[in-house]
Amino acid sequence: MTQDLTAVPDPLTRVRRRKARIGLVAGGLGTYWPQFPELLPQLQESARYVADRFGRMDAEVTDVGFVSDAQEGARAAERLRQADCDVIVLFLTTYLTSSMVLPIAQRTGAPVLVIDLQPSEKMDHAAFDTGAWLAYCGQCPVPEIGNVFRRAGIPFRSVSGWLRQESAWRRIERWVTAAHVRAALRHARHGLLGHVYPGMLDVSTDLTLLPTTFGSHVEVLEIDDLRVRVAEVTDAATRDRMALARDVFTLDGSVDDDDFAWGARVSVGLDRLVEDFELDTLAYYHRGLDGEQHERLAAGMILGASLLTGRGVPASGEYELRTTVAQLITDVAGAGGSFCEIQALNFEDGVVEMGHDGPAHLGVSARDPLLRGLGVYHGKRGWGVSVEFDVRHGPVTLLGLGQDRDGTLALVASQGEVVAGPLLEIGNTTSRVDFGRDPGEWVDAWSATGIGHHWSLSVGHRVDDYRAAADLLGVPFRVV
Repeated sequence: MTQDLTAVPDPLTRVRRRKARIGLVAGGLGTYWPQFPELLPQLQESARYVADRFGRMDAEVTDVGFVSDAQEGARAAERLRQADCDVIVLFLTTYLTSSMVLPIAQRTGAPVLVIDLQPSEKMDHAAFDTGAWLAYCGQCPVPEIGNVFRRAGIPFRSVSGWLRQESAWRRIERWVTAAHVRAALRHARHGLLGHVYPGMLDVSTDLTLLPTTFGSHVEVLEIDDLRVRVAEVTDAATRDRMALARDVFTLDGSVDDDDFAWGARVSVGLDRLVEDFELDTLAYYHRGLDGEQHERLAAGMILGASLLTGRGVPASGEYELRTTVAQLITDVAGAGGSFCEIQALNFEDGVVEMGHDGPAHLGVSARDPLLRGLGVYHGKRGWGVSVEFDVRHGPVTLLGLGQDRDGTLALVASQGEVVAGPLLEIGNTTSRVDFGRDPGEWVDAWSATGIGHHWSLSVGHRVDDYRAAADLLGVPFRVV
């Protein structure tokens, strides 16, 4: 699988989330057992191997054992319903009837992944009898189950292969990653601080959409929720945070000491805000006026928001609620995810330059991230310190959350390569992304998907992972 980016610089500690809950059930047609006495023990051995593989994954596994008829399938469905699974894996060891497994999909309400893994690459035709063949017959009921699920209005997904086929297990692991995403979003608490950036109609989001689409909660916060917590930060805590920042960042000569101290103080306050409201993400913006305290608070958030993002609590500016959801997905998938937008096109080199002047995911930086002092934030009030770096060179995937006319949310993705070349030194995270086509044509295709003007830039080619996540989440998926 793609390299996991859960490591962050010491002494930062990543947040711990509820693990994905996987339900596991194996099955075969009980009529066979008295006919072929050696068959069931062989299939049960395969089921133990599958259970062991899932047990070594970073998930909570509820294994309800082996079912042989419709009654046992119904009892398994009740146990899995109580387990509140993020995905249920149904292992077809041989032929079974669809009546044995339909209740599992209907009564649990969880998405189901059908897997059929025969014992080896092929049968030994000269040596096999009927009983030995039946151990290779798990593929037989897959079309039957697909047909019945479709008629029942249940999404169908499957992985076919053989027991120790690593390519098949990589496909299975993709669904486990998707289950982690579903678990995170089902239980996420998204913080929304301040107000929308005036005029950015694309970032405006109906707050009911996240609870109704994913099950998430949106916590509406006031700028004063941050103000009172920052006011309580001690000088000692501020100095400690400055020391931490010096370990994590390279400080450019443009950084003003007072601005640095203010960003550190706000960072501690942000940590307390996230802890007090049990937030999994934070989207923020506040305009302010003439250097008053609220303006200074909003301008001082980039340092703390970047540290939070590196810990696994994605933060984005400009009130970008949907982008923090995309960042949460890419982070949970182990691919990091920095807040970005299009900055410029380079037609000579064939790249799209993208990044942002706001929070960045420290785990995807190509070098030690830089803190740069800015006397002006373009398009925003205030001044202070900002984070600057290039995303790690190599394969990357963009992921954003678009919205259609009927309100439907959709995941939108595109794969490319971050390549070396000249970058602006203006306190932005900036990357040069080669999508293998004319950059203007790519922008046209990307903009036609319903994406907003911000998204998450994650490392690795992860379209298949994000497609699986969209499937389990029940939302459309579009690729450019």
